[in-house]
Amino acid sequence: MQKGIHPENYRLVAFKDMSNEEVFLTKSTADTKETLEVDGVEYPLVKLEISRTSHPFYTGKAKFLDTAGRIDKFKNKYKKFAKPEVEATEEEEAK
Repeated sequence: MQKGIHPENYRLVAFKDMSNEEVFLTKSTADTKETLEVDGVEYPLVKLEISRTSHPFYTGKAKFLDTAGRIDKFKNKYKKFAKPEVEATEEEEAK
């Protein structure tokens, strides 16, 4: 590793998921002005909108898209721009 390019001020920081109030500790260099007390010890606090404890991919609560319904909706929407079937068969016969 090159010297002088990596931060040296790693410390324990509390990360709080604001959607479900879950808190976890990890080392970080993130600057913050807020603090949070966890197990009687005060840590710098970084607030998160979403984390591994609330993200649908990790929680297994992902929504599956109905692709068949979306395809039908697309076809119905653009059906008016399609060439009529009669013209298509006449073009094939001409070839």
